[in-house]
Parts: sequence; C-alpha cells; structure tokens
Amino acid sequence: MTDWITTPVDARIVRGALELERTPHGVLPHRLPARARKQCPDESLALAEAKPSGVRLVFRTRATVVELDVLPTKTVYKGAPAQDGVYDLLVDGRLAGQTSATGGNVVTVDMVTQAAVTTPGPVGTARFAGLPGGVKDVEIWLPHGEITELVALRTDAPVEAVPDGGRRVWLHHGSSISHGSAAANPTAIWPAVAAARGGVELVNLGFGGNALLDPFTARAMRDTPADLISVKIGINLVNTDLMRLRAFAPAVHGFLDTIRDGHPTTPLLVVSPVLCPVQEDTPGPLAPDFDGPRLRFRATGDPSDPSRLTLTVIRDQLSRITAQRAAEDPNLHYLDGLSLYGEKDFAELPLPDGLHPDSAGHRRIGENFAELAFGDGGPFAVSP
Repeated sequence: MTDWITTPVDARIVRGALELERTPHGVLPHRLPARARKQCPDESLALAEAKPSGVRLVFRTRATVVELDVLPTKTVYKGAPAQDGVYDLLVDGRLAGQTSATGGNVVTVDMVTQAAVTTPGPVGTARFAGLPGGVKDVEIWLPHGEITELVALRTDAPVEAVPDGGRRVWLHHGSSISHGSAAANPTAIWPAVAAARGGVELVNLGFGGNALLDPFTARAMRDTPADLISVKIGINLVNTDLMRLRAFAPAVHGFLDTIRDGHPTTPLLVVSPVLCPVQEDTPGPLAPDFDGPRLRFRATGDPSDPSRLTLTVIRDQLSRITAQRAAEDPNLHYLDGLSLYGEKDFAELPLPDGLHPDSAGHRRIGENFAELAFGDGGPFAVSP
C-alpha cells in the first residue's frame, strides 16, 4: 500500500497554459483566455485551443511513484482506430517515462460531413513508477492532441513548486504543425524540440487549422508575458481559402501592431510556411483525398487567379512586410520557412499525409529552428 499525498493542481505547478478553468472534475487548461474563447467563431478553434500542446505540470519532489487522474476527450475519425494520447515524464529535463490514460470521452468525426458524435467515458490515470530517488524536478507533458481535464495529482512524497530559474519565456503561435499534428508524443513536437535546445520556457499557441490572423489571438499574445515571440503565418490562410491577397497584408500589419502594443521591443520573429508541395502554387480550399490506403489532402483552388493566396505568395508578402517594418523596428525579424523544412528535407523526410510532418520531420524543423533562431547571430540568441 502506498501512502499517497494529493497535491492541488493549480497555476503553481502548471506551465504553458494561459488559463485554468474549474470544471466539475478538476481543472481544464486553456491556451486562450476566456475573453478570446468567447470570440471563437466556430468549434474547431475551441477544440484546438483546449488541446494542451506544450502544457505540462512541473514540480520538485522525492517521489518515486506519480499518478495523475485525468478525464481525456479524444477525437477520432470515423473508420479510423482510436489512439490514446501519450504523457511524457521528464526528470531533470530528460525523458524518463511515457504512458497513456484509458477511458475518457470520445468525439467521433465524419471527415466527409464534419458531423461529430460524443460518447462520454470515465476518468483514467496516467501512472509513472520506478522514478529515481532523491530530490528532482519532474515535468509531465500532457498529450498535445486530446483535451485533458486534470482531476488529481498523487505522489508518494511531498510536492513543491519549482522556483523560477530565470529562463526566458518563448511565446509561439502557428498552425497544426506548431500544434504538433502527426508527432508521436508531446515533447516530440517541433516547438518543444526547439525550446529544449534553446533552454527556454515554451508557451505554445499553435492551433491546428486556426493560425488565421484572428485579432483575439493577437490580443492574447499582447497580454501574455514573454521574452521572445514568434508567429508562423500562412498555410491555414491558404488551405482554408480565408482571404484574398488584398486583405492579407493589412491583416498581417494589424496582427503585428497588436502584439507590439504589449511587447514594443521584444524580439519578434515572423516565420513563413515550411514546404508543402500540395499548396506551393495552388490555392485552397484544401480537401481530404480518400483515394488510397492513407488519408491525404489536395488543393482545389484555381492557380490562375492572381488574387488567391498560395504558399509562394505568402512567403513573398511576409518577406516584404517584415523588411518594411524592420526599418523602424530593429527587433523584428523574418525567417523563411523553407530553411526549416525545404526540398532536401522533403526528399529525405516526406510528409506522410501530404501536409504534416511525422516525428522525424518535427525533430528536423525543431533542430533547424533552434540553430537559426537561438544559435549564434540568431534573433533569439543570448546577448553577450
């Protein structure tokens, strides 16, 4: 029998979330504040921001056994097998265990009709045993692809919050690739890889399908304390066919202006899309392609229409906009997404579904970002 100690799950030990919502079961981490959530135009963003990509519990303890009761909400696609999300446990910064939690709610989505049916389920437990003795810093990274209500944290030794170590906070916003789509586990998503290499605290506002220059996202970034900020813009605007060329540049300026209202001199890096052959020169909207054993995607727009956005157009526009603004904003920088994942990377590590990298692709992007952004001479390098 274990003499369990139960520790309240609250802001003292949760990092990477902008807000914790009290629920009948416990707390639900959110990556957008309530004000922004009220302005979400559809369910897809509400679902994306509640999936805790980059959110982790961080505490100091002598415990050798840790149990985390959770109520997951898993999204599965009709006809595809359900998969349990992965919880990564780090000890003093190194991966020391992985597990999943069974049970939870299941949302089944029909990719053709977009209809969704929710089947409720019970609370489950993510359990880690055999941890090394002695005082250590423990991190539990939550599954990046499933909503996770935190019900209870139990350990066989007392838990305390980890004091602020002075590490810089990196606030990042991007699309499903930044969210972590197709990565196998939460510390394998490219922002987590880059943050570990850069020695920074990650706040990840990567929202699958929803990096759409929404003003409420810009305001959330404006109001979030950060030492470093990056925005990865483009592919969702193309694959949703959300706006035309005329609207794009003013929307980018407005998004950056809002961030600058709260962070006037913070290093701000604008990142253009990585390579995605499906959308390089063909506009959206994007559509699922079921012709084959694996789900893939195809672009359905008219490439002869000069008003439509493609990834090539987006990169040209972002480079121009950033150069224009940088003349008066020396802390604004541009990074071409093709330097993170380009033709050579695609030849070696192709996109399994034509749109998202797998874990190896995420690692490549994260390593390249760390070198270009956090490395010597990069915009996020530590000043001498």
